[in-house]
Amino acid sequence: MPQPHRPQPRPPADAAPEPTGAEPTGTEPPGVETYTAPPAGTAPPTDAAPPGAAPARALDGILVADFSRVLAGPLAAATLADLGAEVIKVERPGTGDDTRAWGPPFVADPPSGEEPPSGEEPAPHEGGAPRRGTAAYFDAANRSKRGLALDLGDPDDAAAARELARRADVLIENFRPGSLAKYGLDHTATRAANPGLVHCTITGFGSGAGARLPGYDFVVQAVGGLMSITGEPGGTPLKAGVALVDVLTAKDATTGILAALRHRDRTGQGQLVEVNLLSSLLGSLVNQASGHLATGRDPGPMGNRHPSIAPYETLACRDGQLLAVAVGNDRQFRELARALGAPELAEDARFARNEDRVQNRTDLIKALERRLASDTPHDWTERLTAVSVPCGPVNTVSEALELAQRLGLDPVTPVGEGRIPQVTSPLRLSGTPVAQPFAPPRLDEHGTALRTWLSGPADHPLPPHV
Repeated sequence: MPQPHRPQPRPPADAAPEPTGAEPTGTEPPGVETYTAPPAGTAPPTDAAPPGAAPARALDGILVADFSRVLAGPLAAATLADLGAEVIKVERPGTGDDTRAWGPPFVADPPSGEEPPSGEEPAPHEGGAPRRGTAAYFDAANRSKRGLALDLGDPDDAAAARELARRADVLIENFRPGSLAKYGLDHTATRAANPGLVHCTITGFGSGAGARLPGYDFVVQAVGGLMSITGEPGGTPLKAGVALVDVLTAKDATTGILAALRHRDRTGQGQLVEVNLLSSLLGSLVNQASGHLATGRDPGPMGNRHPSIAPYETLACRDGQLLAVAVGNDRQFRELARALGAPELAEDARFARNEDRVQNRTDLIKALERRLASDTPHDWTERLTAVSVPCGPVNTVSEALELAQRLGLDPVTPVGEGRIPQVTSPLRLSGTPVAQPFAPPRLDEHGTALRTWLSGPADHPLPPHV
């Protein structure tokens, strides 16, 4: 059987390219490299690529088959694409990923006269008016992927899906446990066909007693305890303002996949990576879960306040505008007191130590807000930042992006004319920088080329991305 082709890493400028299909077969573990310190006085290696050479990416040569939908799986796959992997997003024909319809807002319509992509039908907008294009929600998690529509109920499409899994390094899916077996895409089948495959499955509540429970972020925030500690005391439990559990699960999935790829580097063997929304949420409750395990008591909502640190909350300034203040130690509190013109607060027995401030939080906040009322959050931010007191105004999303831009973080990256820009990857790697993203695919945008590739010899390279 020919070795499945995987995209090849870019060779160094002074090296001859390896022949196509020369990657390890997985039958012999590659040798483990050891680090040897350079002789004393040797200049450190440079991170820069040779002049004229394309920069290496950490996951050059890795092919990802993304069978997932909604947010956790697609976001994990997009992160792998940021790191240089080739990602093929597989969707059902006609409708595609659920999030294509999760709007408004929707991506701007194609230019006048342009037909919808193959398989994508115009859908109604609010009020019954037709709309074309894709919801902005979809774009948030599907950058830098190639689009392929496959109907797993069709024998030919199912065969193409199995061939993609056979050629891939990583497969990501979030189907209900057991549902892929009838298509030959469960882990048992994919590993038999491709022993080096890292198969990542994402569920709501695991593959045991919770296997049949549908996993949606909002429900998991509720049953997983997050809503019980979010909101004001005595108020209605609240979800986070973003699908936080999906995002956390995406990061857990990415971590697991990278660890499994490292294991494969050593052994040639892939493995199953399992993550679920409930476990990712519970793992992220950190001090709140730990406090319950230590005391047996359930924590409750505290609004913007912290259960163990004070002042660590929003404080009212002039006209009731809010300033977020995060005093993490006694030194910072002394600086805060001095900046407010009340150094005596740091000497007050009620406030001198953090544990005292937590016990006397109500009196502390009154004393601080009485002095903060003289100015605005922005003015206080300048003064307090100058003395290393962590603080800042409560920004809107647009103001947050503007702040990041002022700080030189380049938070937004264009991906093509007429397309929604992408939030820049938070990752910064000096030797293998993240890839410049390209626009999320329209439904089945690359389907013809990819189906031709999957029906041909396994050692043929992926068609170039257009």
